[in-house]
Amino acid sequence: MATLKLKKPAGPAKADRAPVRGSGSGVKKRPTLAEAQALRAEREARYQEQLRQRFGDKPPAGFARRDEASAPRPPRRDERAPAPDPRRRTSAEPLSAQQRPRRDDPRREDSRRVTRSDPRGLAPAPYNGPRDDGRGAQQQRDPRAAPQRPQPHPARPGPNTAFGGGPNKAFGPRRNAPMRPQRDDDDDDFPQHAEKPGSMRLSKRMSELGIASRREADEWIPKGWVRVDGKVVTELGSRVMPGQLISIEAKARDAQALKVTILINKPVGYVSGQAEDGYEPASVLVTPQNQWREDRSGVRYLHSHMRGLAPAGRLDIDSVGLLVLTQDGRIAKQLIGEDSEVEKEYLVRVNTLDGQALPDEKLALLNHGLELDGEALRPAVVEWVNDDQLRFVLREGKKRQIRRMCELVGLKVLGLKRVRIGQVMLGDLPPGQWRYLRGDERFAEPVTAT
Repeated sequence: MATLKLKKPAGPAKADRAPVRGSGSGVKKRPTLAEAQALRAEREARYQEQLRQRFGDKPPAGFARRDEASAPRPPRRDERAPAPDPRRRTSAEPLSAQQRPRRDDPRREDSRRVTRSDPRGLAPAPYNGPRDDGRGAQQQRDPRAAPQRPQPHPARPGPNTAFGGGPNKAFGPRRNAPMRPQRDDDDDDFPQHAEKPGSMRLSKRMSELGIASRREADEWIPKGWVRVDGKVVTELGSRVMPGQLISIEAKARDAQALKVTILINKPVGYVSGQAEDGYEPASVLVTPQNQWREDRSGVRYLHSHMRGLAPAGRLDIDSVGLLVLTQDGRIAKQLIGEDSEVEKEYLVRVNTLDGQALPDEKLALLNHGLELDGEALRPAVVEWVNDDQLRFVLREGKKRQIRRMCELVGLKVLGLKRVRIGQVMLGDLPPGQWRYLRGDERFAEPVTAT
């Protein structure tokens, strides 16, 4: 079988090629011994001439050329032996009586000085040994010299910076300093101010006026977002008089604007709050798929809207209708606070146990005169809508209140639906769907300062 050999195409001559590493980058010729000695002698003469021009006939010793053959090389920094410590001695060296430190001498290793800052005598003995000057040389201190007070370390940021205690606050309190008690949620944690007759805490007053919840107010005051009569108040526990004008900064209003309130038409089988007995909470219905298509609030759904969402008023598992979930503490207090006056309207389908019509006397008891758990109920509005349906308007919300009221007068509840809370109506919101509370909707008119 024949073999074909391919010839490499002829390239440019070597003389025509450009140098690979630049001009003159070839291998240099090594000088001979005589040439090297002549070059060294020329550099030495040039150096001596520069010394004469600068210093004259007597240059300093540091500039004198040393003979490498006669003068030993000075040791490097890592080769230097440490200077001996005068406080230490070997077992073969006897210690004279004049050299022995006295019992109260701070250089004595077993001395324990009791000071005001260290009453137990645990202060370490000051270091009196050799010290480094930063250039590798160690300075020897006189053992008879007075001991120097150790300097504190420079402050460094640390987790205990806020607690202070001692000259270096970054390292927290001293070992012997008493620990501060842990904070809790009691009002006693805040500074106590002189109480004027009729005054109240600023956060409580803001909650009464509907400006913010107490928790929000306690967060805003240290940030400087609250003003009283035009002056910024930054101290927690401050007290105000009922007639003083309270206002908040734009940052506080922006923070409130980010909080949302959701209205759900709760169907049967869902609980209002935490899951119980296998029933899911109504908050699981708050998904983008279940949002009402006719929601005109203009709020875009975000996952952060589910954070801190809590029910403001409950509905039983068998009850349906308007349920409010909110992140706003003001709305929660307005709807379920102890002094809440917001009306809740229900449509209740009932029938009598004996099959007879409900007497007017018992209908009057439903309006006022009944007691639950040994406590008289507030006046209510109860009236017939049709032959088997009653309309309830309540200003309170005890557990299963309507069902228990009907049992007291001989009625059995077949169905219960909440259709209104304050000025907000359920409207055409379909069961199982939800929408945002619009900016123009209010459950009740805000309280004005007097």
